[in-house]
Amino acid sequence: MIQYSSANTPVGLIYLAQHGQELCSLALGIAAEAKLLGYLADQFPGVEVCQSEIELIPAVNQLNEYFAGERTSFELPIRVEGTDFQRKVWRELLQIPYGVTRSYGEIANKLGSPGGMRAVGAANGQNPLPIIVPCHRVIAADGSLGGYTGGLDIKHKLLELERQKFTPTLF
Repeated sequence: MIQYSSANTPVGLIYLAQHGQELCSLALGIAAEAKLLGYLADQFPGVEVCQSEIELIPAVNQLNEYFAGERTSFELPIRVEGTDFQRKVWRELLQIPYGVTRSYGEIANKLGSPGGMRAVGAANGQNPLPIIVPCHRVIAADGSLGGYTGGLDIKHKLLELERQKFTPTLF
């Protein structure tokens, strides 16, 4: 069984889903609920999906802490469904520190795929757990935002939130 719920955040209403004890999807932006339900139907055919706020309280609490500037990483069991390459990209995204950005090209090079910026961008676009798996921290080489599944205004807000909290030290 998959349980899902919604939560109000500074970037709008988001929807989260959990399969067993693992967070498996987060959708935000326009038509977030429809995106979430479509993803769940594609990735988990035949699995019953129902609304339940109780099961998702830990994830919602951690997201609230993130938006309050009190959390810089998440401690949630996650389940991501994707190709081998997508999962490699998503694992690499988890290595990007809070408040730091990387370019699509840097990620591609790190994965041994020079010139694979578009493939990295496509994998980012299919990330089932935006914010938790921080694809918003990946930008174009020229410093522009690139794309974002929830919309560029949300990506900008997430990066701005992290910039306000993140102050690197010199010592």
